[in-house]
Amino acid sequence: MDKFKTVLNIAGKQTNLGFGLIALLTAGGEQIFSAVVFKCPCNELNFVYGIVFLLVPALALLLLGYILSKKTWKLLTGLCRRTDKLLCCKKLVAAGVVLCQIGTFALVAPSTWIAVALLNGNYYECAMTGTNVSIYNKHVCRDRNSEIQCEKELHRFPCGKSISVPQAAREDVLLNLRAESQILGWMLITLIMLTNLVLTCVARCSSPISYLQLQFWKAYVHEESNLLDSYTAKHAKAFAERNLKTFFEKTPPENVITPSNRDWEKISSLYKFTSKDTYYSTLHRYVENCQETDNGTMRMSSVKSNESVEDNPAVLSFVDDGRMPL
Repeated sequence: MDKFKTVLNIAGKQTNLGFGLIALLTAGGEQIFSAVVFKCPCNELNFVYGIVFLLVPALALLLLGYILSKKTWKLLTGLCRRTDKLLCCKKLVAAGVVLCQIGTFALVAPSTWIAVALLNGNYYECAMTGTNVSIYNKHVCRDRNSEIQCEKELHRFPCGKSISVPQAAREDVLLNLRAESQILGWMLITLIMLTNLVLTCVARCSSPISYLQLQFWKAYVHEESNLLDSYTAKHAKAFAERNLKTFFEKTPPENVITPSNRDWEKISSLYKFTSKDTYYSTLHRYVENCQETDNGTMRMSSVKSNESVEDNPAVLSFVDDGRMPL
């Protein structure tokens, strides 16, 4: 498990490496499912069975992508307690934009599953031989000597059970279906790559910051995320040791300063870009707006009301995830 976590941490440092690892694992999983689990029933359930194997795992992978995203839980945690803000139209639009940003990363695995499955052709072949659309069945069985029998026994072709239709005709039909599946697979891959290229170009063209500052920003967010996890674990360990020591040894508790609920809420909110001051994260904003009190502790100063908060540029969608995208 530790080695697996190490691989995931390395993959998270660069989006192209992370995307590649996710796509590779998804493609490998699809091949295992296709070879070991998938068995076309060769009856009236062909269409449902093939479509389920083609789309349902992709839906599960999409949901998993949302579940594993930090930004999802930053958006949803405590949302029910802020219903007054949620009803605001601007807040709803902002939440929708965040969900779309999460979806760009979450869609990698499901799109890979569908593309590889189409290139393999097994699911499509099983599904399309079970359609009850007579027009499509006639299209598949056209120019066959036993066209009527072909249409009646089409659902048996993936298992080679048809007796009335010659083997050469069955193989020809299945070959055409597999060719259609592979064409759709390559079209899907091309569409995904083209869409990704266009969105990346648009995000970069509308970026309010320069290329080198963006590279620094990515490095900072990645380091802050790693150090925050490490420092949180160390502080929690020290706090737990203090409490256990006090309980078992019956000694007065040592003074351990822990952030308040409001402090945690401040740094847990989603990042908001401002053109006036450059804050690299919500933690950076919190630190810059802290002031020391008379007793030596820090308190949050009020943020100026005239500070312009703008819509987050698409190029900065990585800030709340702690990832380093391309």
